[in-house]
Amino acid sequence: MKIDFEHKMSAHCENGVIMNLLRHHGINLTEAMVFGIGSGIYFSHIPIIKLNGLPLTSFRPWPGAVFKRATKALGIEIEVKKFRDQTKAMQALDDNLKKEIPTGMVVGVFYLDYFPDAYRFHFNAHNIIATGKENGKYLISDPVMENMETLSYDSLKKVRFAQGMQAPKGKMYYIKSLPEKIDLENAIIKGMKRTIREMVVLPGPVIGARGIKYLSKKVRKYPKKYSPAVASKHLGQVVRMQEEIGTGGAGFRFLFAAFLQEAADVIKVPELNDLSQKMTNVGDMWREFAVNAGRIIKKRNEIETYDNISDLLLNISDKEKEVYIELKDIVNNYSK
Repeated sequence: MKIDFEHKMSAHCENGVIMNLLRHHGINLTEAMVFGIGSGIYFSHIPIIKLNGLPLTSFRPWPGAVFKRATKALGIEIEVKKFRDQTKAMQALDDNLKKEIPTGMVVGVFYLDYFPDAYRFHFNAHNIIATGKENGKYLISDPVMENMETLSYDSLKKVRFAQGMQAPKGKMYYIKSLPEKIDLENAIIKGMKRTIREMVVLPGPVIGARGIKYLSKKVRKYPKKYSPAVASKHLGQVVRMQEEIGTGGAGFRFLFAAFLQEAADVIKVPELNDLSQKMTNVGDMWREFAVNAGRIIKKRNEIETYDNISDLLLNISDKEKEVYIELKDIVNNYSK
């Protein structure tokens, strides 16, 4: 059984899975539009929560959030399931494939057969789509891979039930039904409102633009609080969360900039083009932070210091806040 499914690469797995599932159902949205409607841009730095023994910095909402948010905003009915029994989870997937329903799944990266060894690490929030089953192997659309891949029954079961933090528990999801008409303008505004709320409205020092400022204060203290080796580990954790787990630093800012540019045409608000450029500049700053932090970690440049990159984070916080405040004004004044 093989579903007639078009595979397309994307910058990020969850965005790509959503984009490809929507395209299969006749809704042709770009990855950037999916990301923006699903309010994928996010930031938090929460020292009391640890990942591999180090404070958690997150550049993305919880896994599955973009899918739920985007489909809800578009009025699309979805089904999301988790399982305790591994055999039942695989049978549920087979049942979907027999009905020609392409099915998204959350899996662990470490045991994915087709991933190069250098890209395997213990991360349990990767998204893929099963699009069929032939000769005992599942046909897999993985948005970060150039071509379709395959997984054996045992391999797919293993990654669906990977152990550790955020264990996927066989999670699978798919589109059940579509509305008679998609109100794209309304979905765009909903996505913007949620982004504004999470990045500048929610209280507390650890989330959104304030969270970036909070991280800046922590980074400045690293060389005073820790030994050089431990300080390097803490900084490395931030960069890893930024660029390896979800491309959430520069990558997500560039995606959001593209969303704003597309939204400008859809909702007929040209001012969003200026905001798009400002967010692109923010993305460049996040990229600069990653490069400069890498130099400190690898001791390749004595000019870069923890104070320098802390100052850069402060600047990023201010510039991001400006974008969201301006976006808030646009949204508040918007009417069809």
